[in-house]
Amino acid sequence: MWVGAVVIGLAPNLLIVGAGWVLGMSGWSIAGAALQTLQADKLPEKQRGKVAALTGLMTQVAPVIGIGIAYAVSSSTLLIFLVPGVIGAVLLALFPLIKPEGSSVSLARSGEMTLKSVVSSYGFNARKYPDFGWNWVGRFVFFVGLYFNTTFGTFFYSQRLDLPVREVAGIVATVGMIGVVAAAAGAIVGGFLSDKLQRRRLFVMLAALLFVGGAVAEATAWSLPQIIVGAVLMQLAIAVFATVDQAIIYAILPDRDQAGRYMAVTQFAQKIPSAVAPLIAGVVITIGAVGAEKNYTLLYLVGAAFALIGGLIILLKVKSVR
Repeated sequence: MWVGAVVIGLAPNLLIVGAGWVLGMSGWSIAGAALQTLQADKLPEKQRGKVAALTGLMTQVAPVIGIGIAYAVSSSTLLIFLVPGVIGAVLLALFPLIKPEGSSVSLARSGEMTLKSVVSSYGFNARKYPDFGWNWVGRFVFFVGLYFNTTFGTFFYSQRLDLPVREVAGIVATVGMIGVVAAAAGAIVGGFLSDKLQRRRLFVMLAALLFVGGAVAEATAWSLPQIIVGAVLMQLAIAVFATVDQAIIYAILPDRDQAGRYMAVTQFAQKIPSAVAPLIAGVVITIGAVGAEKNYTLLYLVGAAFALIGGLIILLKVKSVR
C-alpha cells in the first residue's frame, strides 16, 4: 500500500500512475480483508453490531481526515500520497504488536496451495448453507440497486439543476459531506441498536425502505433541497445496511475456521455489482430518453426496486438470524 502511494507520487506519466494505483489498492484490499477476517474469527455475537458500526464510522471519518492531511501538504505532490501512506503503513505495522495472535506453526494445513485450489475455494454448497447463500444473493441485489443510483450522480445533478457539469462540483462536494454525517449516524445507530435489540433482519429491511424513500425522492427531484433529502436518505440506508448485514455475515459463516475464505466470497456480492451495474445503468438511462435528456427517473426507480428486493430476500430467507 505504501509503495503504491510512493509510485503514484513520483509517477512521470499516466501509465505509472495506473500501476501505482493497482499496487496500492491491492495492499489496501489485502489489509481490509485481513481485518474483516479477524473480526469474523474473534467477535462474540453481542459485539458484532457495535464493531461493525465503529468500522463503518471510521470508513466515513478517515477519508475526511485524509483530505485534510492532503490539503496540509498540498504544496508537494509526493507528500500528498506519501504522508497518508506512511500513516496507514505504521498503523498496520503496529496492529499485530498491539493484538498478537501467537504462532501459526502448529495449525493444521489443508494441503498444497495451487491456482486450482484457490479458485475452487470460492465455491460453496448453497443447499447445505442456505442462510449464507440467501444473504449473498440479497446483498448482491441490494448493491446492484446502490450502484444504479450512485454511478451518474454528477450528470444527474447537472440535468436536474440545469447546470453545466463543471459547475456542479461544489454541489456534489456539499451533498457528499452531508452524506458522510448521515452515513456515520446510520452506522452507529444501526449497529448499536441491532446489538441491543438482537434484531438484524429488521434493520436490513428498514435500510432497504430508507433507500427506496431516498431513491424516489431523487427520481422526482427538480430542486436542490429535494436532491439533498434523497441523497441523505440513501447514504443513511447504505450505512445501516452495510453495518447490520456485516453482523449477519459474522453470525452465518458456514465454517468459522475458514472465515477468510467466506469473507472473500462475501466481497464478490459487492465487487461484481460495482463492475456490472454501471454498465447496465448506462443502458437504462437511455430507455425513453428524449434528446440529450437521460431518463434518470427510471434509473433511480429501478435501483430502488433492486434495493427493496435485496432487503426482502434477507428478511424472508435468512432464517437463523433474528
